Amino acid sequence: MLKTKRPDTARFDTGLVWFRRDLRAHDHAALHHALDQCAQVHALFVLDRDILEPLPRRDRRVDFILASLCDLDAALRALAGHAHAGLMVGHGEAAHEVGTLAQQLGVQAVFANHDDEPAAVARDNLVRTRLAQQGQEFFTFKDHVVFERAEVLTQSGTPYGVFTPYKNAWLKKLQPAQHLTAWPCSGLRGQLAQRPAAWQKDPPTAQDIGFAPSNLAELPVKCGATGGQQVLADFLTRIDHYEATRNFPAIKGPSYLSVHLRFGTVSVRELARLAHERMQQGSAGAAVWLTELIWRDFYHQILFHHPRVVERSFKPEYDAIAWASGQGANDLFAAWCQARTGYPLVDAAMAQINQTGYMHNRLRMVVASFLVKDLGIDWRWGEAYFATHLIDFDLAANNGGWQWASSSGCDAQPYFRIFNPISQSEKFDPQGKFIRRYQTQLAALPDRHIHAPWLAPAEVLQDAGIRLGENQPWPVVDHAQARSDTLLRYSVVKK
Repeated sequence: MLKTKRPDTARFDTGLVWFRRDLRAHDHAALHHALDQCAQVHALFVLDRDILEPLPRRDRRVDFILASLCDLDAALRALAGHAHAGLMVGHGEAAHEVGTLAQQLGVQAVFANHDDEPAAVARDNLVRTRLAQQGQEFFTFKDHVVFERAEVLTQSGTPYGVFTPYKNAWLKKLQPAQHLTAWPCSGLRGQLAQRPAAWQKDPPTAQDIGFAPSNLAELPVKCGATGGQQVLADFLTRIDHYEATRNFPAIKGPSYLSVHLRFGTVSVRELARLAHERMQQGSAGAAVWLTELIWRDFYHQILFHHPRVVERSFKPEYDAIAWASGQGANDLFAAWCQARTGYPLVDAAMAQINQTGYMHNRLRMVVASFLVKDLGIDWRWGEAYFATHLIDFDLAANNGGWQWASSSGCDAQPYFRIFNPISQSEKFDPQGKFIRRYQTQLAALPDRHIHAPWLAPAEVLQDAGIRLGENQPWPVVDHAQARSDTLLRYSVVKK
């Protein structure tokens, strides 16, 4: 477990800020404290081989990070006021890279922000040990969430496992002037140092680190803190309507800030402050969106207190469920991954993630419920698929969402609540606009038939050019039968 240690008032000659999931040069806790406590400060990001090696050789996240590093490098040079400052970018095993550079630079302390994922905790413990052996300090700070770890507990001092009381306690504890105030990174005692000659270079390209470019440049994704501010400015013009629009995938309703929250190219304090202020002014949309930010805090504290959820169900009894297995399960999973389940909304959503690395939040719930409760497949399969394909993949939120859908997690939907993929389609994409965008073979179907093509009259299918089993799959399962099978499968769970 990471032990947070704050520096005292003593000044250090030289410090090193290790950027991780916080790729911005404003409202940044570690950078603020380093500049406040050190005469000069170096900045480092490590392209960690332990994280990069398992990834596919084309990965949109890698391209997003690299573009964001260029943006961060420019921001740091602007903050320093001279071109010789900026970001040093290493490529290797993180603990080795940080320890080696800290030794070479002769820094007295390394500053970083918390990362409570289990692998990151282990990595930071290695870094702390090596730095201590070298006579150097390691300070870490809260930056990625508003409230973390044990800051919001029940009256008995235990972590919350149900969201609504957690949310109420979160809101009661919140003091905007204390918890949402930015950490300034200018006008402090220290200054950003000149980089050593060997580090006077731009961040690497994808090819430099063994990757091929993805299609990110073709997508409407804005990278870096500069892009994050553009996305935020756009969302603030729509936030008041968030509650009314957020569930409809064909409408521009979401904030589209999830990838920026994931990589810290926006400050969660700034987002929460803006949402809270708008909520106080009576905006129902801002209140709902603030709740989404609180959900994010909730899942991060669950991961911190219960790291076992990475591999097992939060509710242990749900690990007794016998999931589908064998070749049949493999074939169903492949159909789900490849957007050929025959259910148009499910397939459109899967096509969206495969083509863009993004999926609308309502559809994440729909496809997760379908995989687990229509196909009977272990939620961990779907969680792993999302982890590979989502550009905004965040372990805590992804795990929490999948366990919610499978009813195995904290405050999850009841096991007998099973989304009907047809009624979800009719309710949230009534005109089939989203379906037509990603399932172009269905474009000519009338609205009333696009949600379940196999139920359409033969002449309607013919007029639309639909040939079931050829250019449009038959449903891989019957939803009514699948629902019965799921209730039986979940009967092993004692309620």
